[in-house]
Amino acid sequence: MSPAACALGLDLGTSSAKAVVLSVSGAVLAQASAGYPVTSAQPGYAESDPELWWQAVAGCAREAVAAAGGSPPVAIGLSGQMHGLVMTAADGRALRPALLWADSRATGALRAYRELGRAALDRLANPLFPGMAGPMLAWVAACEPDVYAGARWALSPKDWLRGRLTGEIHAEPSDASATLLYDVAGDRWDLGVVEALGLDTGLLAPLLPSAAAVAGRLTASVAAELGLPAGLPVAAGAGDTAAAVLGSGIFGASDIQLTVGTGAQVIRPLAAPVNRAEAGVHLFRLASPSGWYQMGATLSAGLSLNWVREVLNASWEELYASAPGPSGPSGSSGPSGSSGDPIFVPHLTGERTPYCDPSLRGSWSSLALASDRASLLRSALEGTAFAIRDALDALLGPAGPAPACLRLAGGGTVATGWRQLLADVLGVPLYAVDVPAASGRGAALLGAIAAGLLGFDDCAGALAPPAALAAEPDQGRVAWYAERYVRFQGVVSALRSHSRAQEGSS
Repeated sequence: MSPAACALGLDLGTSSAKAVVLSVSGAVLAQASAGYPVTSAQPGYAESDPELWWQAVAGCAREAVAAAGGSPPVAIGLSGQMHGLVMTAADGRALRPALLWADSRATGALRAYRELGRAALDRLANPLFPGMAGPMLAWVAACEPDVYAGARWALSPKDWLRGRLTGEIHAEPSDASATLLYDVAGDRWDLGVVEALGLDTGLLAPLLPSAAAVAGRLTASVAAELGLPAGLPVAAGAGDTAAAVLGSGIFGASDIQLTVGTGAQVIRPLAAPVNRAEAGVHLFRLASPSGWYQMGATLSAGLSLNWVREVLNASWEELYASAPGPSGPSGSSGPSGSSGDPIFVPHLTGERTPYCDPSLRGSWSSLALASDRASLLRSALEGTAFAIRDALDALLGPAGPAPACLRLAGGGTVATGWRQLLADVLGVPLYAVDVPAASGRGAALLGAIAAGLLGFDDCAGALAPPAALAAEPDQGRVAWYAERYVRFQGVVSALRSHSRAQEGSS
């Protein structure tokens, strides 16, 4: 194995693609990103054009490889946004825009899921939510029968990307387990559920391990477009969260990581599957040869913060600068300048953990004449942190001990004041993982493993990135935010009651 060998990780995110070039020692040599729009033609819709995905992937791959210098990569690994659905023809061409995880149009399809029976739901091992591939596939079958009839494959986003790179179609467990079409404990497609829903089992791609096998090789035409050698091995890859677990070096059940991006996730690995779907907690497969992870998922983190930023015409720097200042002498009055802030609920597209309620919506409440632009920005950060606490509390369970610390990852967690606010709301120290692109790093590691350059044990050892203390909770703030959190929960409860009352009267 050449010491100069490196792998390319391609991460197909919700609003941008990232490329990471990784050395066999685990060092990130270069990275690049390129964005694309998420469109919403109607309320509750969230779609992307896969051709724009490809343009972004190709551009940032060329940029990252050029910036890394030296030899071209010897393997490619993939990660991508989870739950999405790409309907394709036999040649991999997308037949319609991709449906994304934030899409809620398939809410009606959940009725058929609820009629499956307890044994089937237990096999799925996940709360029911419309933005997963299974319900969205049922929606396509019912509402776009021409697209459904013309489709050869129903793919997750990164599986579509792999098909574009290699011309071969496969799926893998970490993404497949997040479709509501998968027997999570049995680690296979649940063909009985697919048939009971009236869907075509032939639309599901054959499964390969995430990294233990080469899923295909870079075609000559794509290689020429990317400026890479033809025939490079391409790993099956993983969903972005599973890739981030690997890229961040999380391997033990005592490790809990918070990742903040467009959404936010709190995750912990498990050696054996534990079903807590009734609490809104997800259970998916890891990218390693065995193992699972539990996840509490918040739909609107960076998504809601970006909405607030755009509505108030604020830069990201201004938003993060609005984070509360130091506490007063006693700490009981809260961080300076924040005691009279409104309560912001960030559930602009519904919410997953713990509510599993696609109809839930956001709000600002407790507005006063003294409320100004700064207080609205500050309350948006606070409300997003409260939503993350909801997800963490659900993950831990009512009797679960508080973690000693949380590992912090994701591009939405680099601002110092925002990190401090998160630590104060969650009440635990935060240790930042020194991987600004954890999913991309994980993808590159999967490529290196598939090519035989590394083993999973290497990733758990010397290649695990360091973590440094990012924020220590201030105990005065912790108590003050605990009271604010109770108010936040009260507002959410009122919004849910109002939503149910509206549904009952319609």
